[in-house]
Amino acid sequence: MMNSNTNALGIIFPNAYDELVPELTSERLMASIPFAGRYRMIDFVLSSMANCGIDNITVLVRENYFSLLDHLGSGREWDLSRKNGGLNIFPPYAQKNMEIYTGRVGMLGSILGFLKAQKEKYVVLSDTNIAFNFDFKALLDAHIESGADATIVYTKEELPESIMKAEELNKGSYYTLDLDGERVKRIHINPQEPGMQNFSMNVYVFEREHLIDLVNEAFKAGGLYLERDILMPQLNELKVNAYEYKEYVARIGSLKEYFDESMKLLEDENLEELFGKNPIYTKIRDDNPTRYINGSSAKNVMVADGCVIEGEIENCILFRGVKVGKGAKVKNAILMQDTVIEAGVNAEYVITDKKVKISEGKEIKGANTKPFFVRKKEVV
Repeated sequence: MMNSNTNALGIIFPNAYDELVPELTSERLMASIPFAGRYRMIDFVLSSMANCGIDNITVLVRENYFSLLDHLGSGREWDLSRKNGGLNIFPPYAQKNMEIYTGRVGMLGSILGFLKAQKEKYVVLSDTNIAFNFDFKALLDAHIESGADATIVYTKEELPESIMKAEELNKGSYYTLDLDGERVKRIHINPQEPGMQNFSMNVYVFEREHLIDLVNEAFKAGGLYLERDILMPQLNELKVNAYEYKEYVARIGSLKEYFDESMKLLEDENLEELFGKNPIYTKIRDDNPTRYINGSSAKNVMVADGCVIEGEIENCILFRGVKVGKGAKVKNAILMQDTVIEAGVNAEYVITDKKVKISEGKEIKGANTKPFFVRKKEVV
């Protein structure tokens, strides 16, 4: 982890897009969704910030945040347990007369006093529905060199079908950008156009004092959304630049996308892209090494520590403490922490949440287009 500090404050919105994956966020928020065998979604942006020397990071939670508090603790695993700066978590009602706001402007407006008291020159904002290994130092350097008032990170890609359907179901907003060189000329809310788009990653950079002024004015006027209520009305007055991210990113917009993006990590190239540069940190759980009992079989799998494998697993991602019984056959599955697959089970295209039990001899099969999901602590 880098020791040199970066002159920037990090702010993370962990509840953004919870509604896109209701199966996984009924008892947790987007930031707490398990991903890649032993991590949570917040680990990627939090580690990326810490690796780039951002050592003052604020997490603005709204609801369902118990699991996130348990996961983050004091921030020690990210080297953020310190007297000054470090990890700050703002739950609702943390301050007098504080309300639960939904948009970024509303949430930032509720902590303006805190923002004014900070010393960093810049602020980096990010959601947690994306997994990447991001160089925030390069982003900040580009922002400073350009002299922009704001910089928006984007990828060039086709809009996922799930995110466009989410707009129809009123499950959140997404944004694309029209560019003139690096300058943002127009921001579109929930577009439906096919083909390659400049798809916003909802990662932003502002100068801190300027952001405070912008948020304060919008907040007084009843504004809630950063894009709609600050950036879009002032694109002619503000210099808003775009920064293209060309490396690997997993974006979670539905349970199907969660399954697909998870399975992509079974390919060495994608795994290297996500984990091969700077380390990704997570909460430590002291477990024994995984044991493969005589007669077991494992092919093309990602298996965390603490697992016991007696049966057959293929094209699977197993989180910590998973047990697969003798004679069980599990294929194309994601088994979260402490799932128990008893003897003789036949499971394919399945996602189990934590502490699920699939009883002896059961057969459970989903499909590639619609994986079968078992909720937390359920017994099948």
